[in-house]
Amino acid sequence: MKVAYKVWLDNDGKAFGEGPYQLLKRIEETGSLHQAAMEMKMSYRKAWRTMHEIEGKLGFALLDRQVGGVSGGGSQITDTGRKLMKNYESFRNDVREALQDIYKKHFG
Repeated sequence: MKVAYKVWLDNDGKAFGEGPYQLLKRIEETGSLHQAAMEMKMSYRKAWRTMHEIEGKLGFALLDRQVGGVSGGGSQITDTGRKLMKNYESFRNDVREALQDIYKKHFG
């Protein structure tokens, strides 16, 4: 047996969790929302809508978007977005460790 859980940030509804975090990680790696969506087997439209909704709930931009052109478009994570990712990752790891300790306390 093991403990199972999900962690997300809520702001009048789910604002940020593991899915958006993974999408941002892939954007960071590829420089592209479209490529990140493809890697996650998600439509570009869903990925774009997800980022747009999250930015609305959080009240700040996660991405700087560059539209098409000769060299193509792309997306870069904002400084605020990077800070959110770093804080979420640390928070998620702390939660995992705390829950493992609590689980051991109660179930050995």
